[in-house]
Amino acid sequence: MVSISLCMIVKNEEDVLERCLSAVAPVVDEFVIVDTGSTDRTREIALRYADRLLHWEWIDDFSAARNFSFDAATQDYILWLDADDVITPDNLQKLLSLKQKIDPSVDAVSMIYELDKDEYGNVSHSLRRNRLIKRSNGFRWEGAVHEVLIVGGQIWASDVSIAHRPLKHSDPGRNLRIYREREARGLPLTARDRLYYAHELLDNGEHRQASIHYERFLADGQGWVEDEITVCGKLADCYHALGEEDKEWNAICLSFKYGEPRPEFCCRIGFRLLQQGKYETAAYWYKKAIELPPAPNWGLTNHACQTWLPHLQLCVCCDRLGRHDLAYIHNEIARTYRPNDPAILSNRKYLEPLLLERLGSGNSSGNTVTNSSIEAS
Repeated sequence: MVSISLCMIVKNEEDVLERCLSAVAPVVDEFVIVDTGSTDRTREIALRYADRLLHWEWIDDFSAARNFSFDAATQDYILWLDADDVITPDNLQKLLSLKQKIDPSVDAVSMIYELDKDEYGNVSHSLRRNRLIKRSNGFRWEGAVHEVLIVGGQIWASDVSIAHRPLKHSDPGRNLRIYREREARGLPLTARDRLYYAHELLDNGEHRQASIHYERFLADGQGWVEDEITVCGKLADCYHALGEEDKEWNAICLSFKYGEPRPEFCCRIGFRLLQQGKYETAAYWYKKAIELPPAPNWGLTNHACQTWLPHLQLCVCCDRLGRHDLAYIHNEIARTYRPNDPAILSNRKYLEPLLLERLGSGNSSGNTVTNSSIEAS
């Protein structure tokens, strides 16, 4: 069985650090925790677990801090986590099993990263990240912000999930400030830098500047295909916010240049058509979103677009077309994911009398259009 060093960088994480470390402790042989300037109880909590508690003078470079933590590890493999990450008991068992059976020739193991959940416990967004790496390979982090771990060789794709569960929001302007300071100093932007710079601009409501960087990212052609597909969706968001409908539509359709249709883009097309009153065609695209296989989860996956959302929108389309029985079926499927969603419950309240009325009148054609009270989501 291999041994594992847990490497973390932390700053003012007293609210979540104990939760993270206690959950992962059964699988870890060595804790390496690098503090970048905490002023709360973070160091006190870390000392309960850490074999090495080190200090790093913060220089606005996440990769430098993470590489410093990796350099201090001594075990066979390195597992990295953030303080607000959580490993659930079932995933801990998967990780323990992985630790026992992993072939030492494996260079890296990827795991699913659950970025957030909705109020009903459904995973909203996820992607896959390399989490466990062979220490002797000397793999390094790159990028001052939104850093990436560069690995190679034999990589396993595991079914272990790590959940991102912050209790507070980080400084919303920190990453954007770092990018702007680097830009002001004349430091070059890599394709990944430009991508995440654009993300930060979008998150801060600077849609025009974000769109410029997204367009440049695609024009340069240096990005990973999953990032290029993600950018098409982000561009559509920018142009939607700017009221530029033709550019929004072009961005949606541009995604097909980089790969086969994805559920997210089928839902985007469906929504545009639904807004235009083209209910049959909109329904076609929402059905496609349901039928398509899950997108590769190395890229960002929006799980709503392949679960409850297309069913809820199909409820709207079917209602507009007078197919209340089908509308009810799709609404009930959506309700399995979101049992107390006010919109779904409202749809149910609206549709049930119509179905009872039809049964009472003996009308089973499903072709009578009524004034609908269902609204598109």
